[in-house]
Amino acid sequence: MKRLFLAVTAVAGLAMSLPAAAQFQKPEDAIKYRQSAFQVMSAHFGRIGAMANGRVPFDAKVAQDNMAIVTVVHKLPFTAFGEGTDKGLPQRAKPEVWKEAAKFKAAGEKMQAEVAKLDAAVKAGNLDAIKAAFGAAGGSCKACHDDFRAEKYSSN
Repeated sequence: MKRLFLAVTAVAGLAMSLPAAAQFQKPEDAIKYRQSAFQVMSAHFGRIGAMANGRVPFDAKVAQDNMAIVTVVHKLPFTAFGEGTDKGLPQRAKPEVWKEAAKFKAAGEKMQAEVAKLDAAVKAGNLDAIKAAFGAAGGSCKACHDDFRAEKYSSN
């Protein structure tokens, strides 16, 4: 777990130190990047959710380890929605991501704010606070999915 965290942290630091346009040579690279980042974030967010929803026993250390990864990864996908990344590979991003860029950006910022609140709750180790913060963070994810994520992959 520590190696994965260190690898993700190193990649995140490198990614955030470069201008977004310089990160990707082709639209396909950006699409793969954001899909991978969302997948990693979802896996670790889901582990916290399993505890918050009582599907697995609560373990503060496990929650903190998973939250550390979510905290590093949750901003990364948004650097990969640049111009031209609406085509190139099958994806679930709706055209509204680019047509309503300000609304999409606001949804991403809302999710990031809710993730910060969840991080604080996880660090405090209070399961009731985690449940409340997880619900709000999950709701912000759902709201963005409802507006900007298609149910099926495109046929690009």
